[in-house]
Amino acid sequence: MKFFVDTANIDEISELSEMGIVDGVTTNPSLIYKSGRDFKEVIKEIARIVSGPISAEVTSLDKNEMIDQGLELSKIANNIVIKVPLTEHGLIACKNLSKKSIKVNVTLCFSSSQALIASKMGATYISPFIGRLDDISNEGLNLIEEIITIYSNYPDRLSTEVLVASIRSPLQVAQVAQMGADVATIPPKIIKQMIKHPLTDIGLNSFMEDWKKTGQTF
Repeated sequence: MKFFVDTANIDEISELSEMGIVDGVTTNPSLIYKSGRDFKEVIKEIARIVSGPISAEVTSLDKNEMIDQGLELSKIANNIVIKVPLTEHGLIACKNLSKKSIKVNVTLCFSSSQALIASKMGATYISPFIGRLDDISNEGLNLIEEIITIYSNYPDRLSTEVLVASIRSPLQVAQVAQMGADVATIPPKIIKQMIKHPLTDIGLNSFMEDWKKTGQTF
């Protein structure tokens, strides 16, 4: 499963990229707002760091404006993926941009029927938000299972990758990986949490203490 980092913070992206753990980046208007920086400049800087897909989201609800913005954003770098909302206008924009060989990430997906129609409209990625479903007492993981099942029924016709978003814990990353999700977009904090385990720390401390007792030096 590919790991995308879900942030617009350049320092976080650089750190994780140097570790070799980042396959791509996803951004959205909220993350850009938190960065306090110019949208296009942030995307350009990310593109200088990461060679994998970088999702840059349109900021209009009108299909024609979405298409225009998508065309403009796609010129920033070859690895830019245009992010559009799962609305009627967003899907029309997705279809038009896809016909121009521009990759599209259809975001804010909350049902398998939405995922099905997005794939038929040419989406490169579908972004179901599992954490937000959990927040309203729906099981977000069930949605991932449904989408993967539907897509796998039509491998020759539906090529959209399942990009799991709104991940809240390391456990959810492992769970969607078990289901066969193509991508998980993960906040930097969660990626760091995935590395750590208390038993690893305990075992390492024990090994180091025993090494000191040998009186040896390397």
